[in-house]
Amino acid sequence: MENTNIKWTESSDNALLEAIGRFIQETRVQQNKNQQQVADAAGINRSTLSQIENGGGGTMLSMLQILRVLDQLQFLDYFQVQTKVSPIQLAKLEQKKRSRASKTNPTDSTLLPDW
Repeated sequence: MENTNIKWTESSDNALLEAIGRFIQETRVQQNKNQQQVADAAGINRSTLSQIENGGGGTMLSMLQILRVLDQLQFLDYFQVQTKVSPIQLAKLEQKKRSRASKTNPTDSTLLPDW
C-alpha cells in the first residue's frame, strides 16, 4: 500500500515532477497503452512523453495533452474559481429582493389586449 500522507508542500520541484511522471506512466500502463500510442494521440514526440514519465521537465501544454489522452483531467476541478459573497453583500441582496408583486391599475390600456 502506498503512502497517502505525502506532504506535497514539503516536496522539492523535482520530487513533484517525478510523482507526476510516475502517475502518468502508471495510468498509461493500466490502460494498456504504449508510449508511442499516447504520444501520437497527444500530438507530442515519444521522447517528450518518456522525459516527462522519468520526472524530467515538460511543458504544461504537453502534460495537459497527455492527461487528456489518458482521461485524467478531473484534477482541474481544484482550479475552478468560486466567487464567494460576503455576509454583508448577501444581506444587502436580501434587502433588495422583492417580497411581493406591485399593484397594477386594471384600467391601464397597456395591459388590455388589442383585440
